[in-house]
Amino acid sequence: MAIACITTRASNGVDAPKVTVEVHLSNGLPAFNLVGLPETSVKEAKERVRSALINAGFEFPMRRITVNLAPADLPKQGGRYDLPIAIGILAASGQIPDESTQRMEFVGELALSGEIRGCSGLLPVIIATQQADVRVVIPLENQDEARLVGYQQVFLTQHLQTLAAFLHGQAELPNINTDLEWLEPNLAQSHLCFSDVIGQHHAKLGLEIAAAGKHNLLMLGPPGTGKTMLASRIMQLLPPLQYNEALEVAALHSVAGLSTKLENFVRRPFRSPHHTASAISLVGGGAVPKPGEISLAHHGVLFLDELTEFPRKVLDCLREPMETGEVVISRAAAKLTFQSKFQLIAAMNPSPCGDTDEHARATPDQILRYLSRLSGPFLDRFDLTLEVPRLPEGSLAKHQIDSEKSTDIAERVAAAQAMQQQRQGKPNHELSGNELKQVGGFKQEDLQFLEASVNKLGLSIRSFHKLQRVARTIADLNQQPQVEKRHLAQALGYRAMDRLLQRLSKQS
Repeated sequence: MAIACITTRASNGVDAPKVTVEVHLSNGLPAFNLVGLPETSVKEAKERVRSALINAGFEFPMRRITVNLAPADLPKQGGRYDLPIAIGILAASGQIPDESTQRMEFVGELALSGEIRGCSGLLPVIIATQQADVRVVIPLENQDEARLVGYQQVFLTQHLQTLAAFLHGQAELPNINTDLEWLEPNLAQSHLCFSDVIGQHHAKLGLEIAAAGKHNLLMLGPPGTGKTMLASRIMQLLPPLQYNEALEVAALHSVAGLSTKLENFVRRPFRSPHHTASAISLVGGGAVPKPGEISLAHHGVLFLDELTEFPRKVLDCLREPMETGEVVISRAAAKLTFQSKFQLIAAMNPSPCGDTDEHARATPDQILRYLSRLSGPFLDRFDLTLEVPRLPEGSLAKHQIDSEKSTDIAERVAAAQAMQQQRQGKPNHELSGNELKQVGGFKQEDLQFLEASVNKLGLSIRSFHKLQRVARTIADLNQQPQVEKRHLAQALGYRAMDRLLQRLSKQS
């Protein structure tokens, strides 16, 4: 019977659902019909497959060819279906043995010459085939993604002729090196170091606290005080990714069409979009939904410089993902979920002229209108807001004493994070209200002091819990199991935005 069934994988966010390519050859006028909800890029596969088979030396059947991509209700897009369709035609016409394709999946785009080109978003495919324990044939150009997973049953090919010889049992296809020793954290020292930043000891300590507890941080200060310089150096304080975390990050980047270099596999991502970015580019979406910047920053840092220049409605789109750690994109054709557990670091000027002190050229009312570009609920998502002031006179010209290096700070951060993992198995930023009561180590009278301070500053209940998490991180950095009143007082010191708004309200 002139029928063949070949298995491949679709792209559905970070998932790779199985697709069966059914090829039927029947008598009648020569025709090539492709069904199963294919989009334009898939429909064009008919011409690519015909030319590839002929130029590779195979016979293209002059019969009525029907190709069905099942399930029919799953949208298919891209050139990844070229190879399975070609293999299906060869199997249905008897040019390759049908049994050779059993428990084997094929993914790849065909050139008109019969060469097999790489495809984007193949990392989820390799992970899915590993879970299903089946063999998979992918283009040689995608070998780096295969090496990230380290699955032994991945076969690489460059041409239809080579693949056909393999299916006939006449040749071998290259495999990948499954030795994962290169995954050991061997991060090269960056040239960015905290010792390069002159002064700003309060801001450096704030960044250390943010890194230790994975807290969201907002920096306020006049232009040129080192906010961006400080933010770019936080990556030196963060530990490398675990293997499973790195695989999640690489899968999101693969779906977005970005490649992950082997040497950067365990590095945490650092994303810094421009303030002209749209809501879709930040959150994700599009006709074919793809991850946005917040998902590409998964398990890493999202840095928003010049925060007030971002449109308010764009920033408010971040509020829900910051709380849930994921973003759900709903479209008529699909509903996709992308992970987005990112740490938000932001920097901004405190006024339209850059200053709020005696150098200010803006009135308190003008400054309040400027700050109103940021909604209250969005500001409430920041655990720490700190001021990065101008340096005292003479700081630049005098001889600088060697300040603390990033490696020294990173050791304290790693020790604090180890305490958190041992105590609750997660960073302090992710502790719920009930978990804070169980593992926080707070005295009742200290919590009463904190509640009175929160009421005086006019803060929300969310801020009450955030202050406890920050105080818990400060205690961890000091290697203390109990949170003391001084830790809470220090956490209250990182509320620069609240103090600024209160002062402006009194002046206006």
